[in-house]
Amino acid sequence: MNRLENLREIVDEVLDGIGAPEDRRCGFVHLYGVSAAAVLLAQRREQDAELAAVAGMLHDLATYEIGTSDDHAARGARRASEILGSLGTFTRWEVEAVRSVIAHHSDKAIIHDAFSELLKDADVLQHFLSDSGAPPLEPQAARRQALRRELDL
Repeated sequence: MNRLENLREIVDEVLDGIGAPEDRRCGFVHLYGVSAAAVLLAQRREQDAELAAVAGMLHDLATYEIGTSDDHAARGARRASEILGSLGTFTRWEVEAVRSVIAHHSDKAIIHDAFSELLKDADVLQHFLSDSGAPPLEPQAARRQALRRELDL
C-alpha cells in the first residue's frame, strides 16, 4: 500500500467515527475534495502532487475530529505532524512542508509560498465546486476569480 492510501485509512477511520451523518458526509466531501483539487493544481503548477494530496486530506481533519473549528489551522497543523510522524514514511522535510501549508491555509488574504497558496486555492476551489451558486466571502472571491481564469471555468 502506498503512503497516500495509508493516510486515507487513518482519515477514513476518524471520519467514520463522527456520529452525525451530515457532519461525516461533509468531512468526506471536503477533505477528499480538497485533496483532489490540490492534486489538480499541483499538476498544473508543477508542484509535488502527492504532498498536495496529503495536505488537502489533512488540512481540516482536526476540526472534524474534535467537532470545533476554533484555531483550526494551528490545531490541524499539529495533528497533521502527529499523523505523518506516526506513519514513519514521510521525511522531516515533508512533514514540515505539510504542517506549514496547513498552518497557513486559513490566511487567505496573505500571500505565502507557492505550496501554501496551492492549498488555499484547493480549499477555495472545493467550496466553489460543491456549491458554485454560493457567494464567496472576501478574500475568497478574488481567489475564486483567479482560479476560474486559471482553470478556464
